[in-house]
Amino acid sequence: MWTVFAVTAVTLFVADIKLSAGRAHEISRKEAIMLCGFWVLVATMFGFLTGYMLGYERMIEFFTGYVIEYSLSMDNMFVFVMIFSYFGVPKKYQPKILTWGIIGAVIMRLILIFTGVELIKAFSWIIYVFGAILIYTAFKMYFQKDEEVDPGKNPVLKLLAKVMPIDHADHSGNFFVRKEVLYATPLFATLLVIETSDLIFAVDSIPAVLAISKEAFIVYTSNVFAVVGLRSLYFLLASLLDLFRYLKTGISVILFYVGCKMLLSNFVHIPAILSLGVVLGILALSMMLSVLIKPAKPAEGK
Repeated sequence: MWTVFAVTAVTLFVADIKLSAGRAHEISRKEAIMLCGFWVLVATMFGFLTGYMLGYERMIEFFTGYVIEYSLSMDNMFVFVMIFSYFGVPKKYQPKILTWGIIGAVIMRLILIFTGVELIKAFSWIIYVFGAILIYTAFKMYFQKDEEVDPGKNPVLKLLAKVMPIDHADHSGNFFVRKEVLYATPLFATLLVIETSDLIFAVDSIPAVLAISKEAFIVYTSNVFAVVGLRSLYFLLASLLDLFRYLKTGISVILFYVGCKMLLSNFVHIPAILSLGVVLGILALSMMLSVLIKPAKPAEGK
């Protein structure tokens, strides 16, 4: 199954790069919908294959982990919108940055997931630490406003400015340009901020999936299939930014649920199918409320 996963993920991701991200262009809503549908279909087929090879319980764990990771990624995409806006990256270059960002995320999550699984095996009490982190993140996400995120304060970006000059006027679409010395471009600065932001997101999302399964294969494959679909998800959500106003609230409730599940895991067994239903139900409810409840109109004269 590891071999099937590696061959499938690498082959399809390379094909996706060549067909879509290999050329500088603005991804339309239609293309984003098609790409999102394609990656969800691939993940679904792999989930059924997992069930056939490893059993029903593992299949449900895979789908639950995938839905959790994908839903958490939706909130992350809104942060990426602000990062691209902050650096003024043209839309035609955004696919290139996200593609390299995904490659970095896949490698980082491989390290973090196997570390997390081994930590849980070695120190059973650490599961309570992960659960507390998730509950803390849930409250932080619920009460924190998006405007509080400032990409310019990223410490890695400040470190880059100390070791390499940044050519803010470059619009070539390259990560580096050579003049009298080697300069970084705004594209590379954007990539650094996105990579470090994803590392912070992974600290939240990986414990959430570990609350569903302790199997490294399930945790990593569900993470990767969600991550490789982020590029198309970003462009879809960027065009629908204001449609699902309660999505962030729903995601914070999901984090709170999986945090509680992790804290209670040694005392109460919650079936994977129940967790899948809870996660899907919360997502569906948050989207339905976003559509049904219209935003309040500002009072006249204000």
